[in-house]
Amino acid sequence: MTPETIEGYGVRLRLFRPEDAVDTASACSDPLTQRFISGMPAPYTEADARWWITEGAPAAWATGGAAYAIADPTTDRLLGGIGLSNPVPTRNQAEIGYWVAPWARGRGVATAGTRALAEQAFATGVARLELLTNLENTASQRVALAAGFRHEGVRRDANPTRGGGRHDLVAWVRLAEDPPGPAPRLLPDLPDGRLTDGAVALRPLGPDDADLMYGLHTLPEVVASRVPPEPPSRAAVEQHCRQAGTRWLSGQAANLVILDAATGAAAGTCALVYDQPATGQAMVGYSLLPAWRGRGLATRTVRLLTRWGFADVGLDRIWAGVHVGNPASERVLERAGFRREGVERGRLPGAGGTRADTALFGLLPGDLDG
Repeated sequence: MTPETIEGYGVRLRLFRPEDAVDTASACSDPLTQRFISGMPAPYTEADARWWITEGAPAAWATGGAAYAIADPTTDRLLGGIGLSNPVPTRNQAEIGYWVAPWARGRGVATAGTRALAEQAFATGVARLELLTNLENTASQRVALAAGFRHEGVRRDANPTRGGGRHDLVAWVRLAEDPPGPAPRLLPDLPDGRLTDGAVALRPLGPDDADLMYGLHTLPEVVASRVPPEPPSRAAVEQHCRQAGTRWLSGQAANLVILDAATGAAAGTCALVYDQPATGQAMVGYSLLPAWRGRGLATRTVRLLTRWGFADVGLDRIWAGVHVGNPASERVLERAGFRREGVERGRLPGAGGTRADTALFGLLPGDLDG
């Protein structure tokens, strides 16, 4: 049986109380909370908070779930909410969810509460816990990883969108037998948030980079190397930038912006796509704006990215594919230490329904120059 109070990791999980109404209303009306928890009333009033405390939370308990206030163990002030929902007794499975008040963010409250409640759930017979996050909520995804949940996939159109429509959710799962501590990550964060050799710097791609991405990836010569060779829509580019953090945290790809280290000006984008984790192999790709080409930035970028891939990601092989007939890109790879391994005939779709040959390049840790 789940207890009424759980202490652990520097937080207290307790039942909601009438005196929590003001703080609950303030926290749940916060724009960030409203953005990522679309099922909350909008606007969220003190009347909504009182309903939750007197009816909503008790109903969660009555249906086999749990609804806790996360409180400061010293002052007992409300810091957030956390609970278990959608229990499936025949599978010993439940879903865990949380929100954190604006005044408590950045203190590890969600991670602490998730760890404490997950451990209690496992101790009472739960075998599998799911944690579902919005594709753009990287803060919540970091909580999932820190609390030991592993990326499992995407639930398509799993949640209603506020104002109409539906959106995907990312599924993170922890099993009772999983080891304690944070979940392992395929793609770690960059040291100090960036990579640099003094001339070029790389930083993670983000929502504010849509103009750069759209301008770059609609250039005819860049479109020709896309798969398929078609320009992206503005909406698709904006979504790509908003969800770059999710791809990184889930171990799919590290998307980065290439910067001139001296001025901070954006010169292009690059990516390390972890397409073959079972064999320790990833793919590298890059594109520069016309004004920055011919200065050696692409070679420096590839060197930075591949060194990080071998040293920090732990890759055993990095490969790249170049459309046959693109000697400039081939020279970039060769200067970065890659070796040409052959040609894959008709590997990629080309213009007008044709197929394009691709020159295959490979890089091993021992191939790196000094």
